Amino acid sequence: MTGTQGFDSRSYDMSLLPLGTSNSNWRLIRQDCLPRITGFFSIRLRYPLSMFAAVLLVAMSAAQAPAQSPNPDQLYDSAVQAQLRGDFETAIQDYRNVLKVRPQMVEARVNLGAALAHVGQFDAAIAEYRAALPLMDDKTGVIFNIGLAYFKKGDWKDARDQFEPLAKAQPEDVRIAILLGDAEVKLGDGKAAVDLLTPLEPANAQNPDFDFVFASALIKVGKLREGAQRAEKAAEVGNGADAYALAGSALLQVNEYEKARHDLDTAIQLDPKLPATIYSMDGEARDKTGEPEAAEPIFREALKLDPNNFEANLYLGAILYKRRQMDDARPFLEHALSLNPKSSMARYEVAMLKSTDGQIDEAAQELEKLVKDDPQWLEPHVELATLYYKLHRPADGARERQIVDRITAEQQKEGPKP
Repeated sequence: MTGTQGFDSRSYDMSLLPLGTSNSNWRLIRQDCLPRITGFFSIRLRYPLSMFAAVLLVAMSAAQAPAQSPNPDQLYDSAVQAQLRGDFETAIQDYRNVLKVRPQMVEARVNLGAALAHVGQFDAAIAEYRAALPLMDDKTGVIFNIGLAYFKKGDWKDARDQFEPLAKAQPEDVRIAILLGDAEVKLGDGKAAVDLLTPLEPANAQNPDFDFVFASALIKVGKLREGAQRAEKAAEVGNGADAYALAGSALLQVNEYEKARHDLDTAIQLDPKLPATIYSMDGEARDKTGEPEAAEPIFREALKLDPNNFEANLYLGAILYKRRQMDDARPFLEHALSLNPKSSMARYEVAMLKSTDGQIDEAAQELEKLVKDDPQWLEPHVELATLYYKLHRPADGARERQIVDRITAEQQKEGPKP
C-alpha cells in the first residue's frame, strides 16, 4: 500500500497495575480499539485494530493505606484517577512524586511507564518498565508493554525482540501474534509472519485485525491475489479504509485495474485523509481503466498532499501530454524525472516531450538508451523509427520498423498478460 506502513497506536492504553495486588495476578477490565496502518506498500497504511490492551482496575481502600504514611498512598490514588480520566501529565507528576518516597513501589513505576507511553515519551516509558522488571515475579505483562512501546515508536526490531519470547511461551495469544507478525512484515520478513500466523488462522477466521496483518504478510511474500482477498475480507468486516487500500495496492500490481480502482476509491471515500500514495495509486487505476479524466483530479489531490509524489507527477504529466497541453505537462514530467532519474517511464515521457518540442537529436539519444536497457519495450522502438526518418537515417528507421513488427507479433502470440 506503504504504500501501505502499519499501526497507528496512539490510542493504545498500556497496563495499569493495582496497588496491593500480587503482580502475578493482573485483572483485565476493558479492551480498547486501536487505529492502525499501515501501513501497505510502502505506502502509510492506518487500519482500525482491536488489540486487547490491558487496563487494570486500580482500587485502593483505606485499609490498604499505611496509617503512618498516608500521603504517598493518597498521591498514588490521585495519580491513578488522573490516568484513568486521561490527565496523563498530572498522573506522570504524581507517580514521580510517589517514587521519590517509595522508589521500589512497582505499581507506581509500571503505571508511570504506561502514562509516559500514552503521551509519546516511549524511551522514558521503556526505562520505567525496565526498572520495574527486577521487582516483579511475573514479568510477562511488563515485557509486553516494553514491546508495545518499541512498536509505537516504530522500532520494529526491538519490538520483535520483546514479542518473540512471549509468542513462544504463549503461541495461542493472538494479540502477541498480530503485533509480532506486523513487526516482521515491517522488517521485510513476510515469511516469518506467514509462518507465525498460519497456525492461528482457523481460530481467527472472523478477526479483521488478524486478517489485515496476515494479508500484509501474504502480499510481502508475493501472494498478491490471496493477500488482496484477505484484506478485502478484513475491510468488509471492519469497514477499514486501510484494508481497502492494502487490497487495492496489491490488485494494482497484478493488473486487476477495475478491482483495484473499486478498493482504492472505497478507501478514499472512507478516509479522505489517507496519504498521497493512496491517491496516486487510485489515479493510476482510473487511468488504466481508460478514464484519464477521472484520474486527473485524483492525481492533483495527491500533489496537494505531497508535491513530490513521483507517480502523481508522472501520470498527470503524461495525461496532459496526451492532450497536447505541453506547457502544462512539462513541469510535472520534468519534476518526476528529477525525483527519480532512473525511472524508465519518466525518461520516456520526457524524451517524448523533447521530440514534440523539436529536440529530435536529444530525444533519439534518450530513446536509444531506453531500448538498450529494455530491448523488448515496444513504444520507444516505435518512436525511434519515426525520429530516425526525421533525422534522415532511413536505414536505422527501417531497422526499428522491423523490430516493431517482431515485438508486435510476439506480443500478439503471447496474448494479454494476466
